[in-house]
Amino acid sequence: MSAARVGMVGGGQLARMTHRAAIDLGVELIVLDEDPAAPAVAAGASHRAGAPSDLEALRGLAEAADVVTFDHEQVPGGHLEALVRDGRAVHPSPEAKALAQDKLLARRTLERLGLPVPAFAEVQSAAEVEAFAERAGWPVVLKARTGGYDGRGVLVVHGAAGAATALAGWGGRAVAEAHVPIACELGVLVARRPSGGAVAYPPVQTVQRDGMCRWMLLPAPVPGDLSARAEALALDLAARIGATGLMAVELFVTTDGELVVNELALRPHNAGHWTIEGSVTSQFEQHLRAVLDWPLGSTASTAPAVATVNVVGRGTADPADGLPSALAVPGAHVHLYGKAPRDGRKLGHVTALGPDPGAALELAREAAERLVRA
Repeated sequence: MSAARVGMVGGGQLARMTHRAAIDLGVELIVLDEDPAAPAVAAGASHRAGAPSDLEALRGLAEAADVVTFDHEQVPGGHLEALVRDGRAVHPSPEAKALAQDKLLARRTLERLGLPVPAFAEVQSAAEVEAFAERAGWPVVLKARTGGYDGRGVLVVHGAAGAATALAGWGGRAVAEAHVPIACELGVLVARRPSGGAVAYPPVQTVQRDGMCRWMLLPAPVPGDLSARAEALALDLAARIGATGLMAVELFVTTDGELVVNELALRPHNAGHWTIEGSVTSQFEQHLRAVLDWPLGSTASTAPAVATVNVVGRGTADPADGLPSALAVPGAHVHLYGKAPRDGRKLGHVTALGPDPGAALELAREAAERLVRA
């Protein structure tokens, strides 16, 4: 039996960590990326040069692999549909993937399915934002309909002037959402096979700063029944949209203790980096198992508590220079992505296990700080 081959569109840090899991499974990961020095390529993944917008490059990737999957969202849906018409396996499907690419489509689909979402409206002008605010109240959360990530394409506005500025930058393609009173945010990962089997990981708390996830904590500080509801919601959502592979569901927990769906990602996700050391099966291995329709692994955690802290660029400080100091923190598991340092850029993450979330977070924070300290 020849080794399975998985084609991944994009060669960033998610592909880099997927490649590590692929090595252990004897799977060949082939990445499509324009950059011959992309993080996954630098780590040894097979490389095909090409842009995600190039249909012929996508066809070449699909021909070389058993299944095509993704490291990001920036792939034209029409191109993915063409691959399916060619008889190629694409997981997740173009229809499911579209829900992570188009925020308006996602909101309309989730509302139709009866899932909890904020009040929302399509908006193309400041006047339409004002009309929405008359119903939902200020402030309003504006989101670019496509292309946003890590805080980009999301803005909380308090009046028409701010809305006009945001809309101009997004070409007038946006979604307005009611501002939800948030007690905390959760991330739930689900893996689902094409044949239908699915597993969920326990919810983690995700803590945002300036629109970017800064750290994750397991267990999340929510009651057990709410945690179980979050897992059930994510599994139900995956089944109803036909998700395959790894899916991350970002949830708000409101001040009234209700769950509201924020965003979806149909690929490995920052909220799952803790699983490399903190779970029996990492999200990256699980994603490979799922898209290949192989038996799914255990999602049990390996410690009472897990914390993961993102290493975010601070000026030109290179985390590689601080690595020896970070490794001196007992129990710190450091992951660097091989990316050039830049202010505000995700350059790596640190995970620590501990007897409780506070102890784990203290270790992970200390190591992460040492990596970017000038």
